[in-house]
Amino acid sequence: MNANPTIYPFKLKLLNGKEKVLSDYKGQVLLIVNTASGCGFTPQLQELQDLRNEFAAQGFEVLGFPSNDFGGQEPLEGEAINTFCEVNYGVQFPIFEKMMVRGKEAHPLFQFLSSKKLNGHLNSIPKWNFHKYLINKNGEVVDFFYSFTKPSSSKVKKKIQRLLESE
Repeated sequence: MNANPTIYPFKLKLLNGKEKVLSDYKGQVLLIVNTASGCGFTPQLQELQDLRNEFAAQGFEVLGFPSNDFGGQEPLEGEAINTFCEVNYGVQFPIFEKMMVRGKEAHPLFQFLSSKKLNGHLNSIPKWNFHKYLINKNGEVVDFFYSFTKPSSSKVKKKIQRLLESE
């Protein structure tokens, strides 16, 4: 394991089937969120888009990862997820293929995000949809927010702003 493990080695597929390497986001602050279209927290998609709009020019991006791990709240597949997010919430940030985010079958990215042994910083397994991981400009996991923490909260915005202003 390297001294500063990062998200950059991960290669994933977007909903359109195109591969995306997370190293493409080097130098940006990221908020990685497991999403679902049928959850009580689903309106956070709009707040996530608003957050992206507010900070994108400074080097911030939101990455959405649909998951059906909690209460079967992501019944949609593929392009239907994209359409739902765009039509209902104006989502413009990247949405990746649906994946498991917890347990033995969790995607390796979420195993990394949720385990201090792997990411070197914190333990935080998603307890529900819309669990958020904050990634610094170096690709390191530096914080997380539970589902009930709104993307529009001052707590989230201040931490993003601080990371954007850091070297």
